[in-house]
Amino acid sequence: MTEIPTPPPRANPDLIGHAEAERTMLEALLSGRLPHAWLIGGPAGIGKATLAFRFARFLLSRQDGDGGGGLFGDQPTDLYLDPGHPTFQRVRAGGHLDLLTVERPWHKSEMEKDEADRRRRVGDLPVDEVRKIAPFLQLTSAEGGWRVVVIDEAERMNRSAANAILKLLEEPPARALILLVSNNPGGLLPTIRSRCRRLTLSPLADGEVDGYLAGRFPDMGAEDRRTLTALAGGSLGNALALAEEGGLDLYRRLSGLLADLPKLDPREIQKLGDQVASPAAERSYRTLTDLIQWWLSRLVRQLATGEPAAGATDGDRDLMLRLARAERGLDRWLEVWEKTRHLVAKADSANLDRKQVVLQIFLSFEAAARA
Repeated sequence: MTEIPTPPPRANPDLIGHAEAERTMLEALLSGRLPHAWLIGGPAGIGKATLAFRFARFLLSRQDGDGGGGLFGDQPTDLYLDPGHPTFQRVRAGGHLDLLTVERPWHKSEMEKDEADRRRRVGDLPVDEVRKIAPFLQLTSAEGGWRVVVIDEAERMNRSAANAILKLLEEPPARALILLVSNNPGGLLPTIRSRCRRLTLSPLADGEVDGYLAGRFPDMGAEDRRTLTALAGGSLGNALALAEEGGLDLYRRLSGLLADLPKLDPREIQKLGDQVASPAAERSYRTLTDLIQWWLSRLVRQLATGEPAAGATDGDRDLMLRLARAERGLDRWLEVWEKTRHLVAKADSANLDRKQVVLQIFLSFEAAARA
């Protein structure tokens, strides 16, 4: 399948969706009353880091003032900066002296991998990384303007790191901007949240995800795009991961197996378990378990609300409707969902056999459907 790469956030000139959030940041800058810290929150993979770097580039390219119209000439209408601009090129190369990026470290074996694949970062955001911010902000700007810090996955800061950033937010240096990007702002200390301007981004519309897939994978069929869009839940990151990691094939195998509930084909389940069990198939295993949890979450939501599951395909909705008619269905499937989440988490921490994990999950599906 032909693939046109999407650059990582620091090198991406394009923002899909979020026009209102972009206008909010631009208006704050042009007003001359720019908050010293922003907390950009929302689900993973929807463009939060792309917006943060877009704003950082725009601000750093205009180091000569506070955003007032008299200094800028014609008022800009968005935060776009041409990729040929020197500021854009220096930010893309990681060489702008007035920009510091703080993020979780790479796994050692992945150091040479594509920077765009941020799913391979591991662990928490350590305090040593956050402690780089204070001396950076105390320096005089190399270009006489702002100094900008982007903290990605800010909710992954450990307690010491969170306390270190809190001190900076309480007494921010002049002409310093801190952009915290978070998939889960609720995981941050309340005192951090209260000292930031909140900007919450929503999942993208289906049309925006479909358009992204059409541009990224020009020879992908419309039906495949519709399926990926449904599975992605408004996240470009999810759509891309599924497309690159065989998510379509795994989803169709999963959907085909579940369609016959309460009967399951033990031979096909064994084959699927074998496919994802080897160390080389780690990404397939994670994609499959993510899809299983996605499917269960939509079933539970349908059982709880009585509304058709949003994002599910037609075949899945029909099956979920059939399962929803069973007595005490919500209790049974909520238990399956909780046990599955616990089992997948335990498999990571205790290094359980992946094939046995898959088999156990399908056995719980079968038992719930027969009850």
